[in-house]
Amino acid sequence: MNVTEPINEVKIRAEHVDFSYEKTQTLFDINLEFRNHEVTALIGPSGCGKSTFLRTLSRMNELICETTLKGKITLDGEDIYAPGYDVVQLRQRVGMVFQKPTPFPKSIFENVAYGLRVAGISKRSILAEKVEESLRRAALWEEVKDRLDESALGLSGGQQQRLCIARALAVEPEVLLMDEPCSALDPIATQRVEESIIELKQSLCIVIVTHNMQQAARVSDKTAFFFMGKLIEFDDTDTIFNNASNPRTRDYVNGRFG
Repeated sequence: MNVTEPINEVKIRAEHVDFSYEKTQTLFDINLEFRNHEVTALIGPSGCGKSTFLRTLSRMNELICETTLKGKITLDGEDIYAPGYDVVQLRQRVGMVFQKPTPFPKSIFENVAYGLRVAGISKRSILAEKVEESLRRAALWEEVKDRLDESALGLSGGQQQRLCIARALAVEPEVLLMDEPCSALDPIATQRVEESIIELKQSLCIVIVTHNMQQAARVSDKTAFFFMGKLIEFDDTDTIFNNASNPRTRDYVNGRFG
């Protein structure tokens, strides 16, 4: 018998997270939870810690020397920073899309198939099926289906970003982290990425960092406002934008600073 997971099940939870680069603390006592089938937007002025916090959710900050994390981050209740936790498996379960599109100097097909090949999948028919499925989920298939063997570097910026989303989706992650994925895109490309985000939340937990308040209002279910390394307020997006309880949140979303 198949057991359907609860719609609002917590997928990732951060508890009392502090983070420091060398001796400079950049995050202070962050407590947040992210649920299945929801998009959570992290907003706040530049340098407030939102991208740093996003990277803690997949241990990306470990690639930087002399960093320190205190507190606990769990994925399905398991501490992802516990000794012996499989980081390779974590990166498969928690996908990441960066601010600047980062296609590999390979064909469109091989970009999407990359993670599958790393996972040991080599059968062409399986790869072809997964590549098509991933490109469809990223709303790119119709634009590239006749040019899969061409270099991904020939795609437009918006197409490259959706290709990177497809590449992340190919390994079937449970969580998708997005660090300002539309900041370098034109309005049409931004709209297509946003449409993909709304569609993808049907099967994923999504966390997006954005400086675009309108974007946060359009795509997210929940919004967290960061300021100077601290979580100031976290609530339903409609509440944050229309009835925030903290005056700093109200000032930020109304454009009075930041």
